[in-house]
Amino acid sequence: MTANAFHNITQTEASLWEAADQLRANSNLTATEYSMPVLGVIFLRHATNRYQAALHAIEAAQAAGTMPKRPLGKADFIKRRALMLPDAARYDTLLNLPSGASLGAALVAAMNAIEADFPPLQGSLPKDYDRFDNKLLENLLRCFDSEALRTATGDVFGRIYEYFLMKFAMQGAQDNGEFFTPPSLVQLLVSVIEPDHGVVADLACGSGGMFVQSSHFIEHEGLDTMKRVTFYGQEKTPTTIRLAKMNLAVHGLEGDIQEANTFYVDAHRLQDGRPLWGNVDFMMANPPFNVDKVDAEAVKTDRRLPFGLPGVNKDKHVSNGNYLWISYFHSYLSPKGRAGFVMSSQASSAGHGEKEVRRKLVETGDVDVMIAIRSNFFYTRTVPCELWHFDRSKPAERKDQVLMLDARNVYRKVTRKIYDFSPEQQVNLAAIVWLYRGQQERFLELVQSYITRLGTEAGAVDAALSAFETALTDSRAPLAAFMDSVENIEALPLEKRQGLADALAEWSGAVSAYATDRTTSVTELAAYCKHIAKPPQNNKAQHAARKAFDPLADSLRGLVKQIDLLYKLAARASQLVQELATQEEAAEFYDRRSVNKLIKQLDEQRKSGVEQLKECAYLHRQIVWLQDRFPQAKLADVPGLCKVVTRADIEAADWSLTPGRFVGVAPAEVDEDFDFEQTLRDIHLELADLNREAVDLAAKIQTNFEELGV
Repeated sequence: MTANAFHNITQTEASLWEAADQLRANSNLTATEYSMPVLGVIFLRHATNRYQAALHAIEAAQAAGTMPKRPLGKADFIKRRALMLPDAARYDTLLNLPSGASLGAALVAAMNAIEADFPPLQGSLPKDYDRFDNKLLENLLRCFDSEALRTATGDVFGRIYEYFLMKFAMQGAQDNGEFFTPPSLVQLLVSVIEPDHGVVADLACGSGGMFVQSSHFIEHEGLDTMKRVTFYGQEKTPTTIRLAKMNLAVHGLEGDIQEANTFYVDAHRLQDGRPLWGNVDFMMANPPFNVDKVDAEAVKTDRRLPFGLPGVNKDKHVSNGNYLWISYFHSYLSPKGRAGFVMSSQASSAGHGEKEVRRKLVETGDVDVMIAIRSNFFYTRTVPCELWHFDRSKPAERKDQVLMLDARNVYRKVTRKIYDFSPEQQVNLAAIVWLYRGQQERFLELVQSYITRLGTEAGAVDAALSAFETALTDSRAPLAAFMDSVENIEALPLEKRQGLADALAEWSGAVSAYATDRTTSVTELAAYCKHIAKPPQNNKAQHAARKAFDPLADSLRGLVKQIDLLYKLAARASQLVQELATQEEAAEFYDRRSVNKLIKQLDEQRKSGVEQLKECAYLHRQIVWLQDRFPQAKLADVPGLCKVVTRADIEAADWSLTPGRFVGVAPAEVDEDFDFEQTLRDIHLELADLNREAVDLAAKIQTNFEELGV
């Protein structure tokens, strides 16, 4: 997906959520009440799109003579990963119902018809639409009926579905949002275990995000997910199972998801009749942390607990269920299986019976990679966590080793309360694992991809700056013309006329300084692009390419400051003109609407130009991050980040698997890209968030008082 396409879909996600959530707010529904119906509408829109695409493909094949002209059946659509939707279940039919018809009843009928034709969705789609107001449902359907969405592909709708899942999770819908694991954590798990074949299982599957991200990984490799893997999931909450089945379906996937409490039930059998236990190629999960009510008597002889119970309290409950999950995940693996799962940070250094289970796990040699994640990655919990990874097929030379990776200082701030990994941060962390596994070529390919992208983005700087400069010239023209018209009108205050003249002069001086630096930078960028036209594939050449850009990165940061200054000077001059134009003698020389439009366009071009410059600096920074830490393109101990430890090291640390205990503390770094103005904007956003929360809380308190009759 191109950067522009990514930006467009990000805007689409945000605008759709804003529109849909506004409808919810006006209906007085809670997020939980609203979430399933909205997700059902997204599914229906996507199902209609897939149906239309399959129908066009079938008609084209029939016209070309590669498919006989005959009545179509369900199999013709299933083959193309689409449902043969009856007319009543198609999106356009619902939008064009006659006036007075019940849209709620029609939506229920549509969902029933889809389930009847597609058994994997049986009982999963929402059917409570008839309790909603007709107007709300009509507005909701129209919300997802733009021209862009009518032709959107499965990948786009998969992203939109996941985005809405995330937003509902952030609002605390569906069991406190625990049904949803943040995508960046799942993507990192996937990057480490690389689930590209065989049986993929998740024993606490929630909304199915592990399966979806596995599919993204497989399809990124150019393979067909459903031909490569079979998904098996367990989940104890019926509503969450419905979310998972819809999530799979909206991505064109299928999976065997059973309702079961994994602590007590092993619900699955493989298609050939073998148990799931002991035959999983890739196990993934984000189980509930620190469960303390598991009946020890019911599980003490479970074959899935080969390392024994971690500890039992006086009530004959397992003291903490974390090590039950950890043991299950290991025991389900095939002799060559891998596991990756999210776990409470408490578990890696827990004592007593839990330490004993951990010791036995370490002694198997199957513990592979431990990754520490800072707090605030979850949407409804602030706790830190760790990502555990097992590999039962580790080569002999690594059987006694574990990669400790402390990623707590690697993050991107999404909101005041929520952090994640950028795509580059996520793959950079995965690259450390590649070096641990001796896959130097993959590391070099990643660095090369950054250099190639840097060349592409550097080549686009000239055009972006030219667009800004055109807008800058256009915005100055009416302001300078106004100055010429009023400079001799003595009725206007002299100090204001002089102030405007000084502002325009300062603007001219800044333009001259910018023009000089701009010419130098663009010339050097062009030379750089020519220099790397032949890709520098080996490590030495890649270092040379990076060093050649080091001074350019500094000059680009300078250009960003100059562009921001030019916009501020333009806005200031515009404000001074506006103040003078309030005087009757000057009003005729000023067109407020036209000037405001030009200043707004200038701001838009400023943002585009700055974004282009920052994208170059950002990609350069990724190269620097990797090369400074691993200059030989080989794994090395990096203080505060990573260290390969032996079983003896772990034993000496009381069998702890906490990365921070081994990697030490990173040296302080100077952030050359610190953006004071962006920091101020972030503070204002945080303040706005707090103000909104305060208003919501005040409204809830008022409602509670009213309900109490106070």
